[in-house]
Amino acid sequence: MSGQVGTSADARGARRPMHGVVVVAASLSVWWPAFTLGAWGVLFFDQNLMVWVASTAAFVVVAFQPRPFRHRVRRLIALSVPSLWLVLSFVPDSGDDDVVMGLIDLLALVVALVGIPFTLWVLAAIFWPDLGAGLSRGAVAVGIGAIAGIAVVSFVLGANQAAFLTCEDFELSGNSNPPGCVHADPDGSAD
Repeated sequence: MSGQVGTSADARGARRPMHGVVVVAASLSVWWPAFTLGAWGVLFFDQNLMVWVASTAAFVVVAFQPRPFRHRVRRLIALSVPSLWLVLSFVPDSGDDDVVMGLIDLLALVVALVGIPFTLWVLAAIFWPDLGAGLSRGAVAVGIGAIAGIAVVSFVLGANQAAFLTCEDFELSGNSNPPGCVHADPDGSAD
């Protein structure tokens, strides 16, 4: 009996590092969209299309997975949200109905900031079916909190990029200059 308890604890312990890997991967993938939203005030098209590609691939994997899969229908619905955003993006801007365009923009924001971590979680759950098993609600909440915290801090850093980055930093990295960036003086200090 004690062997079973030890085995169960060992299995939970083995899942914790994978949970950590998923949290780190989701945090890495959500920081740039949050930063660009803070710095430029928009999400770049490539970020939303990246989520669409990943979620569409995950949709196909979930839909055609041969073994029984818990919550398959709910995951398929959630993974179809980026495709819904893409379809709605083809709605012509009539200029009269800002509500529709505002909803499409809001959906794009949700796709980028929520869709990325969710898609990563679904993909991880496909490859490691018992990934979340044995994790307490507290551990899951800490993971979600870490990802959300990274997104919020990244947004704030983007909004305040002029305090620690220069226009030349953005140019060197191949990005356009965000509004309010500062130029470095020839002696290396910022204006």
